[in-house]
Amino acid sequence: MSVISVAGVEVDTRHWIGGRRVASESTFDDVSPIDGSLLGQVSRGGRAEADAAVAAAREAFPLWSRMTADERGVILFRLADLIEEHIEPLSILETTDNGSLLRSHRRGVMPRVAMNIRFFADYAINRLNHPVFETRGHDNHVSWDPSGVAVIITPWNAPLMLATWRIGPALASGDTVVLKPPEWAPLTASYFADLTAQAGLPAGVFNVVQGFGVEAGAPLTENAGVSRICFTGSVPTAKVIARAAAENLIPCSFELGGKSPTVILDDADLDLAVDLAVEQYDNAGQVCLAGTRLLVQEGVADAFIARFRERAAQIRQGDPRDEETQIGPNIHLAHIERVQGFVDRARQDGATIAYGGTVNTELGAHYFQPTLVVDALAGSEI
Repeated sequence: MSVISVAGVEVDTRHWIGGRRVASESTFDDVSPIDGSLLGQVSRGGRAEADAAVAAAREAFPLWSRMTADERGVILFRLADLIEEHIEPLSILETTDNGSLLRSHRRGVMPRVAMNIRFFADYAINRLNHPVFETRGHDNHVSWDPSGVAVIITPWNAPLMLATWRIGPALASGDTVVLKPPEWAPLTASYFADLTAQAGLPAGVFNVVQGFGVEAGAPLTENAGVSRICFTGSVPTAKVIARAAAENLIPCSFELGGKSPTVILDDADLDLAVDLAVEQYDNAGQVCLAGTRLLVQEGVADAFIARFRERAAQIRQGDPRDEETQIGPNIHLAHIERVQGFVDRARQDGATIAYGGTVNTELGAHYFQPTLVVDALAGSEI
């Protein structure tokens, strides 16, 4: 089946290339982390689909790039309106697909998707200009020209919102786009593609190629017809992309993972510090800017840990569709295995698991307990 129903929301599982749906010979399973259920089989793209999408985007580029910012803005403002009209189905799809909180999608994430498109369309119309200025008797004119095809590769923790941070400026400035969504959460990208068509985006201006990084992502980053690459994800993958892009001198922008510290000193408001520290479990800890390292001054460390345990015990972990749930599941069993590996190796290296440390078996295999590791040695993996 090329169209599946997810909690009553219908979404096409084929690629979107050149303004039409394109199927692949093979598919991959899309599984919900909420309960491990199979949502459907998604077209599994490779070099052929990647090359076709870049070709479609290149073919659409002359028309789209020649349009004025105001002309593009009419379509993009219509797209933003459509996103706002479809916040509920988009929220349901993404929560079911990646396990993040439904209330967060309804109230913040999906409205931000619409805002991303509207903001950059407005910016291109009203801000992307420079007054003529004179130097030594010469008039100087500054212009911004579209570059060509932008390849955008996004992660699974907030796939559509993070994608539109890049899609918005690319389309508003006159570039065409090929999006490679995450294979662990591809559905909202496909639904978004239908909205772009409804908004009147010309065929080929926006394309979606689904699949795995090595099979679909690599051919996109290696394609000499690409003018820009945007990637959000891990440092090792960014290095691979940078090497591929260097062969064709393609400029890249990377947003990569970090290990952000939260510093708590003796004179800190401990209640506030504990509240902020526990907030790092937001989205089951799957946030690139989470303050996952807690650097606590020795004089307040014991008191902080005690209060942290008490506060963490109050977290409601469960079904992300429940309004009362505060954190849901992790994205994938492979990710659970990776997280458990970090915890187990930390324990083997002499660290203490002060809270949590394993899967919450009452909820299911995708739900890892909020975990606090203390007394880890400086320079250790954790």
